[in-house]
Amino acid sequence: MDIRDLTADDLDAVLDLRKRAFGPISASDVATFRKMVNPTLAAGRYLGAFDGGRLAAATRLRPFTQWWHGKPQPMSGIAGVTVSPEDRGRGVGRLIMRATIERAAELGDAVSALYPATTPIYRSLGYEHAGAQHLMSLPAEALRTIRQTKDVKLRRMGPDDAAEVIALLHRVHGAARASGPISYGEDIWRLWLEDEDDFLYLADDGFVIYRWDGPDIEVDTLVAGSVETARALWSLVGTSSSIAKRVKAVVTPDDPVLWLLRERSKETADQVRWMFRVIDLDAAVTRRGYSAAVRGAAVVRVEDPLRAGNAGVWRLEFDGGSGAATRLDTGSQQGEADAPALSANGFSALYAGVPTATLRRGGLMTGDERHDEVLDAAFHARPYMLDYF
Repeated sequence: MDIRDLTADDLDAVLDLRKRAFGPISASDVATFRKMVNPTLAAGRYLGAFDGGRLAAATRLRPFTQWWHGKPQPMSGIAGVTVSPEDRGRGVGRLIMRATIERAAELGDAVSALYPATTPIYRSLGYEHAGAQHLMSLPAEALRTIRQTKDVKLRRMGPDDAAEVIALLHRVHGAARASGPISYGEDIWRLWLEDEDDFLYLADDGFVIYRWDGPDIEVDTLVAGSVETARALWSLVGTSSSIAKRVKAVVTPDDPVLWLLRERSKETADQVRWMFRVIDLDAAVTRRGYSAAVRGAAVVRVEDPLRAGNAGVWRLEFDGGSGAATRLDTGSQQGEADAPALSANGFSALYAGVPTATLRRGGLMTGDERHDEVLDAAFHARPYMLDYF
């Protein structure tokens, strides 16, 4: 089995593979897919596993920006992981995923995330459950009753607003010290903002994308940097309540809308879990944001059989909202002998804010507990995503 970069000439085979893995694809979705993957192909972010001349598996590394405690960094979003039915159970999926992890490192992405169709294969490669996309169903009438306290100027937006949307996300996620949300590049945002069935509105510090979904309204994204804009955007969605009875919305774990509603007794919530992996420990620790109130250091031992550069004993230091990782030499007597041990999964989960007590009870962390409070304080997060990919 050979792994190589996919080209435009391979897209028919890729689409056939996707159909066999995920079901039929509409003509409009095929057209959008072809537009969307062209930049990915050119950047070496689409890999295929070939048995002779036959495509047996494929995977795509989508170039995202991801925020951790309000600080953005590049992230490889792994998508479209497909294995031909006749090749399943032969280790092909694991083979192409190992190549994908190495490619992410070559591209300079220190972290990676994915939405798993199945968990075991990704866990075996160092990915661990980290956060979720939160889906909430609300009575449309409840949104209509949200009152605006200030006039907020809204305008319709389109593809030419892609750069402004990205800049807005940087401002809002940074100010909120958000962990987990992502942004596409400008080329993909332009594609999303072309959809004629979506309703798109932009404010100075927020925007909303929503659509009809049968008899209901579906809010794809609503981001607001102030209470006034949150009120304006949610009440705008609520104006459909004369027809729609329910609004299905992607929200943050503690979304302000839950405090703006006069009545909260009837919402329902679901989660779509995503997994996360640290690809380059040194760069990932340096690029992450941290609470400016945390000062301290901890020593950890990381075991990562896939990424030798991550394995070993590390001194992690946090000060003034920044972090640094320094590898300790064996026998340096700097606390490595009794350093707590984390698997690649364990360190990835810790980075994403999973508490050390949970990691220990889950078997992902062992050893001395003296640094646990520093680690919990430094990596504290409630990660979420607003987008599914």
